[in-house]
Amino acid sequence: MVVGRDMALPSHMAKNNDVSVDSGHARLHELGYKQELKRDLSMFSNFAFSFSIISVLTGITTLYNNGLNFGGPVSLVYGWLMAGAFTMSVGLSMAEICSSYPTSGGLYYWSAKLAGSRWAPLASWITGWFNIVGQWAVTTSVDFSLAQLIQVIILLSTGGKNGGGYEASKYVVIGFHGGILLLHAVINSLPISLLSLFGQLAAAWNLVGVFLLMILIPSVATEKASAKFVFTHFNTDNGDGISSRPYIFLLGLLMSQYTLTGYDASAHMTEETKNADRNGPKGIISSIGISIVVGWGYILGITFAVTDIPYLLSANNDAGGYAIAEIFYQAFKSRYGSGVGGIICLGVVAVAIFFCGMSSVTSNSRMAYAFSRDGAMPFSSFWHKVNKQEVPINAVWLSAFISFCMALTSLGSIVAFDAMVSIATIGLYIAYAFPIFFRVTLARKTFVPGPFNLGPFGVLVGWIAVLWVATISVLFSLPVAYPVTSETLNYTPVAVGSLVVLVVAYWIFSARHWFKGPITNLNS
Repeated sequence: MVVGRDMALPSHMAKNNDVSVDSGHARLHELGYKQELKRDLSMFSNFAFSFSIISVLTGITTLYNNGLNFGGPVSLVYGWLMAGAFTMSVGLSMAEICSSYPTSGGLYYWSAKLAGSRWAPLASWITGWFNIVGQWAVTTSVDFSLAQLIQVIILLSTGGKNGGGYEASKYVVIGFHGGILLLHAVINSLPISLLSLFGQLAAAWNLVGVFLLMILIPSVATEKASAKFVFTHFNTDNGDGISSRPYIFLLGLLMSQYTLTGYDASAHMTEETKNADRNGPKGIISSIGISIVVGWGYILGITFAVTDIPYLLSANNDAGGYAIAEIFYQAFKSRYGSGVGGIICLGVVAVAIFFCGMSSVTSNSRMAYAFSRDGAMPFSSFWHKVNKQEVPINAVWLSAFISFCMALTSLGSIVAFDAMVSIATIGLYIAYAFPIFFRVTLARKTFVPGPFNLGPFGVLVGWIAVLWVATISVLFSLPVAYPVTSETLNYTPVAVGSLVVLVVAYWIFSARHWFKGPITNLNS
C-alpha cells in the first residue's frame, strides 16, 4: 500500500533528525519509496532533458516535408501555434499531477493513484506500457532520423544527387543507427552529475542553434519568400489526392505534434531532481513554452527561404527530397557558389538530434527502472538494478537495444517502420491522457494538489487536454493519400491497436493475477 500525503508529514515540513531535507526526497518517502538514485539535478538540468527531447531542431527538420506538403506555410506557421497551445494544456495538467506525485514512474504511477484502488492495477498497467513503448518508439525515430540526416550530409558532401553523390543503402543507414544508439548507451552509463552536464549542453546547443539558423538561412538566401507567401500561402498541391483544405491543414499538424512530445522526461527525472515537487513541474512547463517560442521562430526563418515547394519535395533535388537540407544547401550555393555552409548548418542540426536521442534514452531508462521496480516488466529485478554510480545501468542498455530492434523494421518495409514509430506520437499522448482523465473524473474531488497547482482551473484545463489527445488520436489515424491502397494506407491505427491488444491480452491472461500497481520499497 502506498502512503498518501494525508497520512504523512507534509513534505514542505519534513525533517530528518531535525534537519530540513529536500522536499522531493521527503515526498518520495511519503509515497513509499527509498531514495536509490542520486538527487543531484537542478531545475535547469531537469528542464534541459525535456527541452532537448522536444528539440525543435529535431522534429521540425525531420517532418518539415510533411508540413510543406500538407498546407505549406499556413499549416507550418499557424499549425505550430495551434498545436502548441493545446500541448501546453496537456503539459499544465501533467505538471499539476507531477507536483503531487514526483516519482520516476511518472504517468503510470499517477494513473494508479488517481484511478482509485479498484482500477489502480489496470490503469497503471495500460498507462505504463503505452508510456514505455511510446518512449522506445521516440528514441527509435529520433536516432533513425539522425542516421538518415547523416546519409544526406554525405550525399551533399560528395556532390549531391544530381552530381553523382554517394547514397547510402538502407543497411548502411541502420548501421549508423546502431552506432548512434551505442554512443547514447555509453553516455547514459556515466554518473548523473556528468550526464547533467551533457543535458545542459544539449539545451544550450538547441537554443543557440535555433537562433543561429533562423537568422542565418534567410539572410544568406539570394531568393526569399515574401511575407504574404509565408503567412498566407496554402499549398493544396500535395499529389496525394486530397483537396479538402481543412483536411489538408489537419494533416499538416503532424509535424508540430510530433515535435512537441517527450516532456514527460521531467517527470521521470524527478527522483534525481532537487525539490522535485516544484522543479519537476517547472521543467515540464518551461520546456514546452520555450520550445513553442523558438520553434515558431525557426519555422518562420526557414520558410522565408522557401521559393519552390514542388522542387523542395522532389526526390530529384540534390538532397534527395529532404526539404530543409535542400534549403540550407541551395541558400549557400546561390550566394557563394558552394553549399559547404549549408552542410555545416546541417551538422548543427545533427548534433541537436544526437542530444535529443541521448536525453530520450535517459528518460527511457528511468521509466524502465521505475516500472521494473514495481514488478511490471519481465525480469524486473534485473532491470531495476543500479550501479555504484547510482545509475540504472541495465535499464539504459535495455532501452538502447529495444530501440535498435524496432528500427530493424525499416529493412523490410518503410511502411511498417512508419507505422511502428507512429506510436511515438499517438501512443505517448495516450499515456499522457490517462492520468489526466482520471484526475478530472474519478479523482476530481479527492486529488490533493502539490506546491504547483492550477487551482479552480485544473479540471477545465484537464478536460481540454484529454479532448485534444482524443482529437489527434483520430486525426493522425486518417488516410494521408487517396485512393487508399496497401502502400498508401495509414497503418497508425493498426500499430496502436496492436499495442492495445497485446497489453490487454497480457493483462487478462497473466498480469491481473500478480501485478498490483505501484508498491512501496521502504522496507525492502
